[in-house]
Amino acid sequence: MEKNVNPFLTIGYVEKDYFCDRENEVEAVCKNVENGMNTTLISARRLGKSALIHRIFEEFEDSEDENYACLYVDIYACTNLKSLTEALALAIFNKFPAKRSIGKRFFDFLKNLRPIITYDALTGQPEIHFELAQAKEYEHTLRSLLQFLDSQQVDIVLAVDEFQQVADFPEKNVEALLRTIIQTLKNTQFIFSGSKKHLMLEMFTAANRPFFSSTQMLGLSEIPADKYAAFIREKFAERSRSISSEAVEFILSWTLRHTYYTQTICNRAFAEGKKSVGIEQVKRVCDEQLNLQQVTYMQYRSLLSPIQ
Repeated sequence: MEKNVNPFLTIGYVEKDYFCDRENEVEAVCKNVENGMNTTLISARRLGKSALIHRIFEEFEDSEDENYACLYVDIYACTNLKSLTEALALAIFNKFPAKRSIGKRFFDFLKNLRPIITYDALTGQPEIHFELAQAKEYEHTLRSLLQFLDSQQVDIVLAVDEFQQVADFPEKNVEALLRTIIQTLKNTQFIFSGSKKHLMLEMFTAANRPFFSSTQMLGLSEIPADKYAAFIREKFAERSRSISSEAVEFILSWTLRHTYYTQTICNRAFAEGKKSVGIEQVKRVCDEQLNLQQVTYMQYRSLLSPIQ
């Protein structure tokens, strides 16, 4: 990332220099992967769990041990077994280009599953669809995809984000199906993450659910104030700017250290280009952000009854 780019990211992940703390969580998940244990990661939305997953991936990909391949699948938009299968196939397709040996093997393997591969006219991004007749065929395809990954000469780290979606699939056996497949895999470790705490806890802690006690649970909370404050001051200083301790303290108090809101306020304060940022400037930025959200807040109010 270039030095003149805003260091307070609100979307996506770039590299660890722009990622604040989470050292304990990174270490815990890495240890789980290295010791053959799957992980369940739970946090509120926009608290940084997806960025944490990519930070963990970077740890493995930057290590001297090059025997890991990391894949990320976001299933938030998936509504059934078909879309889950297609999301996994697309993740593998994007991870392993055809010029690599694994990519060539996967492309040859994929042809046997009779996919329809198209490219988005606007973005040029690939899309994979399966036109199968019965749900059993999708079960077979999903099993085949995971077994293909597991059979490669690398250790696979597969992160499935918003995993609670599978509980709402119309096919009622998806949890049991996935658990059955995962139990047969030898070289694949999973990170299941989700933002609906009650659903994720039910899936992984209820004795009558297939994933009961099958993973190490890890909850994601707010970043400690001292570490977040040091990170904010450091990013300003790296670009020959400064922000007062009073301003930093106000930001962390006003946003309750929620990652997305904290990053947004810091992003806007930094974007103004001032060499020195004080509390009055930060308060003005906060007011501007509230005003920008006025329409959204009014919509929330319209949902309330007159008595409420």
